[in-house]
Amino acid sequence: MKLKQRVVLLAILLVIFIFTKVFLIDNLEASAANREDQRAFQRMLSGLRVALEPRLEHTLQSPWEIAAQWVVPREVYPEDTPELGAVMHAMSTKRIVKADVGYKGTQLKALLVLEGGQKVVFKPKRYARDYIVEGEPYAGYDRHNAEVAAFHLDRILGFRRAPLVVGRFVNLRTEIKPVATEQLLGTFMTVGNNTCFYGKCYYCRETEPACADGDIMEGSVTLWLPDVWPLQKHRHPWGRTYREGKLARWEYDESYCDAVKKTSPYDSGPRLLDIIDTAVFDYLIGNADRHHYESFQDDEGASMLILLDNAKSFGNPALDERSILAPLYQCCIIRVSTWNRLNYLKNGVLKSALKTAMSHDPISPVLSDPHLDALDQRLLSILATVKQCTDQFGPEVVLVEDRMTLSHL
Repeated sequence: MKLKQRVVLLAILLVIFIFTKVFLIDNLEASAANREDQRAFQRMLSGLRVALEPRLEHTLQSPWEIAAQWVVPREVYPEDTPELGAVMHAMSTKRIVKADVGYKGTQLKALLVLEGGQKVVFKPKRYARDYIVEGEPYAGYDRHNAEVAAFHLDRILGFRRAPLVVGRFVNLRTEIKPVATEQLLGTFMTVGNNTCFYGKCYYCRETEPACADGDIMEGSVTLWLPDVWPLQKHRHPWGRTYREGKLARWEYDESYCDAVKKTSPYDSGPRLLDIIDTAVFDYLIGNADRHHYESFQDDEGASMLILLDNAKSFGNPALDERSILAPLYQCCIIRVSTWNRLNYLKNGVLKSALKTAMSHDPISPVLSDPHLDALDQRLLSILATVKQCTDQFGPEVVLVEDRMTLSHL
């Protein structure tokens, strides 16, 4: 064999060797990542049951200090939270020292300060568990139980981007009125034998109060994020117009995602993938009302999209609003870790896991069975949507590796 032929042959062999090595390394790395996803899923399942009890591991710290230390740019709480039950117990039982009207918004809520100075947002019960909210997918009052269910779904999906939420019963006459501000107190009334209030908000009306059962009102409390983490509000790129006859661009432009990818903060960093995760989350819970979202201030797109205000969810189990998934089916990308987690939750696992996670909540049962069944059905629709994307573009384009090491030191 001539020297030139030998050189060419060696070059070919070298190229084959390099590509084989790269392929094997990539597959090994992918396999290792998938195995870690599987282990993380098993850890989540083993920690699903959260018994609400006052015992703290760190007895020199209050539950509020512990929860505040959990918050980092990419998580509200860590994967390993042995004191989650104690924090949630405090949220559902600590004495209320002040009650005021809720922060500005469209829906009725109250801002409570609990013993130790911790702020929480209280959302009152407006509907029975089996009530069906008809009309637009964002119709109706806020659903307090939806906040509870959404928080536990956030745990199950492994996002850990939703503030802590727990159900609570409050006595409006003995716990709220004695510590209420004049502004809140002025909205109290009696309807029949029930104590009611209508608060202050864009849609709050004296003719539409929230009423307790006698003096006892069921609701949810959401833990206020630490003041050292100020929030920045952003318009959701797939937000609705909320105006009849006027469509948002994403509703008629199939190439809309290409334009989004060219604008900050979606042109780099994790934000667009967070939008996709949020679309998956919102589709599962039936939330078509995320017209804005929050991140931590001055983050330049690096911090998480925080899953706040999930109460316009679980309104109608028979309604699967596919447009919620527009970021997913228009961009056709999704995190590998999210894809893996969704596949692990097939075959009834999601319904079972959520039911287990919510079983210790003070207002359990949190959801009716039709809503739990709807979750499993919607999960199949998400998986089918991703498969359509992979069939069209290939898994190497659709499934994006984006894992970050998160520090809670």
